Amino acid sequence: MNLSELIAMRGFDLSKKIKLVRHQDQNYDTQHLYKLKMLDFYQSLQSNDVFGNCEYILSFLGYEGTKAIYIGAYKVDGKSSFDSKVSQVPIYYPYMEILNQPLIQYQLKKISLLDDLIDRLVIEWGSGARSWYQWLMKEDSKSVVEILPEGYVKDFPGFDDVLLTFNELHTIINNPNSNRIWHSMLSSVAGVYLITDFTDGNQYVGSASGKNGILGRWKDYSTSFHGGNAKLVSLLQLEPDRYRRFQYSILRTLPKTLTKSEVVAYEQKYKQKLGTRAFGLNGN
Repeated sequence: MNLSELIAMRGFDLSKKIKLVRHQDQNYDTQHLYKLKMLDFYQSLQSNDVFGNCEYILSFLGYEGTKAIYIGAYKVDGKSSFDSKVSQVPIYYPYMEILNQPLIQYQLKKISLLDDLIDRLVIEWGSGARSWYQWLMKEDSKSVVEILPEGYVKDFPGFDDVLLTFNELHTIINNPNSNRIWHSMLSSVAGVYLITDFTDGNQYVGSASGKNGILGRWKDYSTSFHGGNAKLVSLLQLEPDRYRRFQYSILRTLPKTLTKSEVVAYEQKYKQKLGTRAFGLNGN
């Protein structure tokens, strides 16, 4: 099956002028922008009139190799010159420098096409991967490579490369069947972990031990957002949604056979190394 066939099966009019976009830029971390829910703003701003001659765009993120994963469909409702004094720039937008140039801002209205396949539908973009936007063609449409399980986040990358936003962590915790390898690996080890607040860069070092290892401890953050940590509790009392900008990573894995006091001893070393008691979110 190809993309055009899939869209036609959903009753969408393929006679419309539809462009496909694949966001992957060596200068801007589009994956991170998507996790921060800022990609819509990034996508709406262009230095050239790339969406002026189309009615709809289907957006994808660069995936493995030349593949792309679907993130949503939009109707192009108009355009204007970008004015930072009028436009609502997201708080903590990481690429403010790109706003200091003449830009076109498109009014992109999200539509419900293939909503059930967002973050799941994988297509083959093809050899023209350098071309980040293309017309949707009936005759030579993109092949559907895979439809990932509902609730799937991503492959487990190895302990050293674990980097999860809160939304990713929450989805993994609540979809154990679709993310079974994550559950298996995170529950297999104790360890020392790091929470980074991308609002201001402050960090919290914590540790996990016991029967369910790191998974058990991170489940606490998924449900309470603060895990009972005093400074995180205080932070979220002032800004209740701030947890959405937390990132979770693993500093060191340890055998689950270690006692809690032995694991905490490793935790204390990392607090000293990173200075998170003096400058971060650790209170002790």
